[in-house]
Amino acid sequence: METAKPIASRLGLRVRTDRGLVECDYGSWTGAQLGRLRRRREWRTVVNLPSAFTFPGGESFAQMQNRMTETLDRLSERHTGESFVAVSHADTIKAAIAATAGVPLDLFQRLAVSPCSVTVISRAESGYRVLCMNSTSSLEEVAWS
Repeated sequence: METAKPIASRLGLRVRTDRGLVECDYGSWTGAQLGRLRRRREWRTVVNLPSAFTFPGGESFAQMQNRMTETLDRLSERHTGESFVAVSHADTIKAAIAATAGVPLDLFQRLAVSPCSVTVISRAESGYRVLCMNSTSSLEEVAWS
C-alpha cells in the first residue's frame, strides 16, 4: 500500500487491493531474521531448487507463482485494451517475470527486482512479453507498449 498510494495519486487513480498480489506466504518463517534462516539446512533448497520447497505452514514457490500468474491473467482480462498497475513484492514479481519469460522457477532467484522498481509486462494476442524489468527510471521514462 505504501508503494501503491503515491503511484495512484500521480496517475489519478484509486488504490484497489487484490489478495492475489500479496507476498509469498512464508508461514512460520514470516518475520524471522534472514541471517538465521540462511543457517537452516532447508535454505539450500530455497535458493537452488525453489520449485521443491514449501514454507512450513505457508505456501510453496510454485503455488505463489501460480497465484501471481492467475491474478495477472484475471486483471488483464478485466482491463483488456487498457494499462493497469499492479504492486507487489520482489519474490512474487520475480516469479511472474520468470513465468512470462519462460524461465524455470528453479532459476527465478537469479532475477533482480529492486524496491520501488518498475516491471512492464505486456499482453497481446500472441501472449505475454516482458518489456522492462527492475527499472528505477521515472514512470514517464518507462516504455508502456
